[in-house]
Amino acid sequence: MRTVTLVLFLLGFLSPRHARAVDAPARRPNIVYILADDLGYGDVKSLNPEGKILTPNMDLLAKEGMRFTDAHSSSAVCTPTRYGILTGRYNWRSRLKSGVQGGMSPDLIEPGRLTVPAFLKQHGYHTACIGKWHLGFDWKRHPGAAPFGDNIEKGEEGWRADFSKPFGGGPLAVGFDTFFGIAASLDMVPYTFLENDRVLEIPTVEKSFPMTADKMKSGHTRMGPAAAGFEAENVLPELTKRAVGYIQSRAQTATKGNPFFLYLPLNSPHTPIVPSPEWKGKSGISPYADFVMQTDGALGAVLGALNDAGLAEDTLVVMTSDNGCAPQADFAELAAHGHNPSFTFRGTKADIFDGGHHIPFIARWPAKVQPGSIYTGMVCLNDLFATVAEILDKPLPKEAAEDSVSILPALLGKTVAPIRKTLIHHSANGTFAIRQGSWKLILGSDSGGWSAPKPNTPESQTLPAVQLYNMKDEGDEVRNRQAEEPGVVARMTRQLLKEISNGSTAGAPSIP
Repeated sequence: MRTVTLVLFLLGFLSPRHARAVDAPARRPNIVYILADDLGYGDVKSLNPEGKILTPNMDLLAKEGMRFTDAHSSSAVCTPTRYGILTGRYNWRSRLKSGVQGGMSPDLIEPGRLTVPAFLKQHGYHTACIGKWHLGFDWKRHPGAAPFGDNIEKGEEGWRADFSKPFGGGPLAVGFDTFFGIAASLDMVPYTFLENDRVLEIPTVEKSFPMTADKMKSGHTRMGPAAAGFEAENVLPELTKRAVGYIQSRAQTATKGNPFFLYLPLNSPHTPIVPSPEWKGKSGISPYADFVMQTDGALGAVLGALNDAGLAEDTLVVMTSDNGCAPQADFAELAAHGHNPSFTFRGTKADIFDGGHHIPFIARWPAKVQPGSIYTGMVCLNDLFATVAEILDKPLPKEAAEDSVSILPALLGKTVAPIRKTLIHHSANGTFAIRQGSWKLILGSDSGGWSAPKPNTPESQTLPAVQLYNMKDEGDEVRNRQAEEPGVVARMTRQLLKEISNGSTAGAPSIP
């Protein structure tokens, strides 16, 4: 009987979606989830000691919390990753099979789909989204105007919207109590702040912004609808100010046991790379490095607000990024200063290579997480949903968070087996890859994104149809072992197809 009991306990403990929490706290934590935009793994000093950009607040967070050294976004670009974070579902299960949406695109999250904020609201949380949305809205259009699609619209097409009317969809439609931010990336129209279901200042002019603070080095963002008072360099300071204000406004109720969830998707250091005047030149390296430092400063302001409100001990803070660093950061200029935003990984944002989706991920929860700890197993940004469910000791419906795995055992230092046995990657053009243990199989001959070999180039057409890399021994993804390991290729291909067709990672056991 003792043996049977022990086996049953371990089976329950190792199940990625088990309902009982591991050492669940009596007090529900506040949750602050900060998502940088295009921040590379190598940009964080505590993850890349050879890096040249100073990130004291991220480093402090790592010192006081846990670093995850094998964390990944579900996609190598913006919109799909955000879908995965809020739904716990792989992005390619949505209607968006490649690329990203524009600022005027319709809602991507399906009506009726349970999301992280909606789930937390069911269990007493106040929920706020402050920042870049990039998951679509239901914009009201002028009579006779054509509907918007999932493509990135040309700037002038934004005028089809009637900005005087409240928009539908967006954060409020998927469970957030309050929203303040921008529609999409800051190089996409409309250039104006949004608050709850309205445009804060109606666009009346057309604007475009330099892609970087060094106006001689780059082009401009799309020309299109803009509020007269809207300036790109003011966005990050305003989001930071609003986040601090939200924490202050919830402090009293939070200390009385009414927690909050703050989802803070920043606009930085994505293009336009526009550090504020007080941050320009701070790094001594480049505008991109300055913008990374300002992003770190935004984290510092949030941490300071939590400390001042007496909420730090009972708050889970996550600092991460939606994908790898983009080429617009100017890798050559950074390399001249000895800095590589992709760390030792191959590729950049958009790629199926690890530089596209292997991202920084740091978590601090003083009441539960051991300071200075490290977790080396695979995790995915999709895992937020299952993690908060286990923290709250609440079961997830079968039709929700299909591809989310709880990382709570890792946070609590109680792992006895890998949390994730497989992890599926997706590039900008829709190329698939799967990780299983140390093996990574790419179903394509090229980068699937912006790095060489680019898709549909003569070079890519001369390469093997698939790529297989041993990430433990050769994480640089240079030596393709597909010809040496046909059995591994076949097994992992079957596993990938099974997880795709099954509709749920949880229901697709590993193929031996």
